[in-house]
Amino acid sequence: MSEPERQPTFHEAFAQAARNAGIGQVKPGETPSGSSLLRAIGGVRGLIESILPGLAFLVIYTVTKDLVLAVAAPVAVSVVFVIVRLVTRSAPMPAIAGLLGVGVSAALALFTGRAEDNFLVGIAINTVCLIVLLVSLVIRRPLIGVIVGLLANDPAGYRTDPAKGRVVLVATWCWVGLFAARLLFELPLYFAGETTLLGSVKLIMGVPLYAGLLWVTWLLVRAAYSKPAAADPVPTETAE
Repeated sequence: MSEPERQPTFHEAFAQAARNAGIGQVKPGETPSGSSLLRAIGGVRGLIESILPGLAFLVIYTVTKDLVLAVAAPVAVSVVFVIVRLVTRSAPMPAIAGLLGVGVSAALALFTGRAEDNFLVGIAINTVCLIVLLVSLVIRRPLIGVIVGLLANDPAGYRTDPAKGRVVLVATWCWVGLFAARLLFELPLYFAGETTLLGSVKLIMGVPLYAGLLWVTWLLVRAAYSKPAAADPVPTETAE
């Protein structure tokens, strides 16, 4: 009888999630490249899967003002993405997660009859991310520091090394700024019912800003984590 498979601990599961995240595509100390940045956002396929559903909604709603057609198109596109991944034997979970998000957004918009509610899920996700980042700063465990510490197998490094601590603090505040900026622009448009403008802002402040900030984060982290730790001075013997 085979032994039951050991379930990963929370720490191991979080470490694996960090390695799978965008920032985990470049090891601390490694020089980021254009190909690594593209890989971090899911490659060409991931880029298309991220942008096309939102673009389909924006174009169709702007032209037709037909809510049903506008929310049905992104769902159909996301279903095609899932099928393509299954047929090509690629990892289906990114496309399935995208389909789930698009489906919930479409259901909300159809239920309320408000086209702007198609963006409510995204606004909620940005809000949760902002809260998590701020809480990590309040408890003095900057989220970027936690993630990079797991990737570098140096979980306490940012707490013991002032240079690393400053870098992950700045990087975490940068991500706070990203999510806060999204909410600052998107919430007024949402409450004003400016669906077309809201869709445009979401596309502009989505993948492009995410990729840009990811690149900056890599550069900051590399600057701190590629430096060798200062060695203790070796005492010299004095002549008697």
